[in-house]
Amino acid sequence: MWDLPGGCVEAGESELDALARELREELGVYIATDAVYQLYRLTAGPPEEPALVSAWMVRKWEGAPLNNAPDEHVDIGWFGLSKLPSPAHSLMRAAFVNALRGFGA
Repeated sequence: MWDLPGGCVEAGESELDALARELREELGVYIATDAVYQLYRLTAGPPEEPALVSAWMVRKWEGAPLNNAPDEHVDIGWFGLSKLPSPAHSLMRAAFVNALRGFGA
């Protein structure tokens, strides 16, 4: 099972601020916020506790992505669409693949 790096938006943060913080914490990279595009946003989880899930395309960053959160992730990897493993959230795969196809992936 795989998942995208990320986490929750903290008080006072925008989604973009949270994305930058999470990628810095989990992967050790600093993103160029002018080269970031939202791929999709969907609601997942049980109706009594829905979660808003967003995925972003990050085209520019500084630093080499590393697993800086080994307590949260076993490994990191890059996958083409044809080799994409099953995601943690069932609704995510179709949304993710469709969004990436729209970007010419």
